[in-house]
Parts: sequence; structure tokens; C-alpha cells
Amino acid sequence: MREAIRAWTESIETFALEVIFEQRRGKRAALLRSALYSLSKIFSLAVKARLFLYNARILRDSTLGVQVIAVGNITVGGTGKTPVVEKFARALQDEGRKVAILSRGYRSNPGPLPRRFLNRILLRQDTTPPRVVSDGKSLLLDSDRAGDEPYMLATNLKDVVVLVDKDRVKAGRYAIEKFGCDILLLDDGFQYWKLRGRRRDVVLIDCQQPFGNEYLLPRGTLREPPKHLRRANYIFITKSDGNTAALRARINKHNPKAKIIECVHSPLYYEDVFTGERHGLEFIKGKKVASLSGIAQPESFDQSLVKMGADMVYAKHFADHHRFTQQEILNVINRAKKRQADIIVTTQKDAVRFPKIDRRDLPMYFMRVEIRILSGAKDFQDCVHQICFR
Repeated sequence: MREAIRAWTESIETFALEVIFEQRRGKRAALLRSALYSLSKIFSLAVKARLFLYNARILRDSTLGVQVIAVGNITVGGTGKTPVVEKFARALQDEGRKVAILSRGYRSNPGPLPRRFLNRILLRQDTTPPRVVSDGKSLLLDSDRAGDEPYMLATNLKDVVVLVDKDRVKAGRYAIEKFGCDILLLDDGFQYWKLRGRRRDVVLIDCQQPFGNEYLLPRGTLREPPKHLRRANYIFITKSDGNTAALRARINKHNPKAKIIECVHSPLYYEDVFTGERHGLEFIKGKKVASLSGIAQPESFDQSLVKMGADMVYAKHFADHHRFTQQEILNVINRAKKRQADIIVTTQKDAVRFPKIDRRDLPMYFMRVEIRILSGAKDFQDCVHQICFR
């Protein structure tokens, strides 16, 4: 049943993206875009009203007595947020702080539906403890229960607490009381205004698609108008190509005070999905490669493989956050073999969602990446220093 619901959700999502990016033509698609545009006006009013209610203290926010760093974006889709969260967590941990990453666990399995439904109907507060992906010592949940991004963060950050809960005030309080954390790092937290207090907002903007198609949801991919960048303390331009003068000028128009940091996703190595064997970056040079991905911008991943010398013979793309089945993996292996591929390469974010398979006739590797700062390194260091020694 869950597989059928996920497949249906992904097909609707794919169709919607094709409509809003005008990849579908015809009168029906045009009418649908008109309807979505009208809904985006309502969405805009709702965003502004919600922000006003928080600023007017009609909707109450909370403070937990520790510093909060909210890392997020103003668009839906991949801006490379997870590696930036990881970089902040490592830097803060290296300075001796006890860090907890709080995530809502997008597309994770949140537990029994009847209990959650009953709580909503009866307006009961959910007292269930947050899901502990990592207690800073051990990995405690799989990617299905945790969500792929929290699971990946917990895998890469062995000594950082990672919690999943829609209510991040509750999760933050749990992190402080149970684990003694003194820094709360909100993954995808720019729109989470319920937890404020001593807070810094870090916003990521994809250099390739900074503001999507310039429309708000659901007509476009913007969560908020670009002028709301004024709330940001730091802005990361991700996937930078160095040609960012126009983008910087637009950012400065909305927020002249924010520190701007440019960065790229830098590959580190390739790791076998099932055995953990690692190879350097020269490993794929000259090899016939099949790529497999279920991310927001798969073309960017494919292009990075080609730039590193791969001979791309096959590419299979799924919807973002797709939960792979064993048969889907086997189908990709069979098609890659028909194209005479030497290896299959995927992303780490996808690899954590792979099921167990017995076939080893075509090696499968994921590309491990990290954030490399191109400009604004001192601003990043100053940010970490101010947080740690405030």
C-alpha cells in the first residue's frame, strides 16, 4: 500500500513540475498554469499573514536558551543544503560545542497514522519523543524511519546528535535535556518561525536556478518572495561558477547587510554502496558509466561525472526522494549492462535509500561530496567563532 501511495505521489509531483516549468504544452496545461497562478496569489497572502502574526506575537514563538542556526532556502528543490548543514555541524563541533541537528524528516515514515489522525481531531499535543537518528555515538534508525537526509547526516557525522520531529521546539528541548546540547542546527529551518530566540538565519541560493521560475508555490518553486531574503544573516551561493555579479547585486538589493559566501560541491571519493570500498576521484576517468539518481536536479549530477572524465552511456532519473525498490535497481543494472557500462554511480543521498540486493555483477558506487568555499571563508569562520564564543 505504501509503495502504491508513493508511486502515485511521485507521478503527481512529476506532472506538476512539467506543468509549472512549461514542459507540457496545450490548452489544458495552460489552464492549469492559470489556476496555479491564482492559487499562488493566495499562498503569497498566507505567507505574509503568517509572518505578520509571528512578528505581532499573536502566534507565539519559543526560545530554549541556546543558540539556534536555521539553514534553509526560499525555493523548493535541491540547493545543496545537506552538505552545508554538515559543514556547520563539523565546524561547531570542532570548536567544542555540543550540536544537535533537528530535521522534520521529509518523506520519512512518521509512525502510526491512526494515532496521528486522532491527535489532530482531538487537538491533542503530541507527546511522543522525537525520533533519535543518532545519539552522537550510534546510528539508531534506518533511512526509511529517519528520512534520507537526516540519515545521511547521521552517517557522516558520527558524534553529532540528529533528531527528527515536525515539532522542532519539542525536539530542541529533548536535545538539551537528554543530550546536553548547546547548539541547535535546524535543517530546512528558514520558514520555521516557531523556534526563534538567539537565532541566526542562513539561506542557500542555487547559482544555476536562484529563484526557480520566479513564481511562488504552487505556480512556481518559490516558498517566499525574494524580498524576504532580508531576514537572512548569511547567504550561501551554492554550485557557484564564479560568475555571480548579477546575482550578488540582486541579493544586495533585498539585503545589503547579509554576508555572502560562495561555494561549490566538491567531490571527495567514490564508495561502493554495499562493501564500503573507496576509490579516488580518478577512478571513473575513461570508464563507461551509468548514472542513477532521485534528486531535484539530476542533470547537474550527470554533468559532474562527465567533467571528471566519465564516458556516460546510460542515465536513469527518478523523482526527488524516491524510495527505490529491489526490482528498480535490478532493472537499472540490466540496462546498464546492455550499454556495456563498467560501473553504476549514484549520489550518497540516493544510496541510503537502496534496498539490499544480492547481485554484484556490476559495481555500484556513490559520490561523496563536501562543501568547498570559494569566497567568503573569513565570513564563515567569523560566523562560527561568534556562535561558539558569544
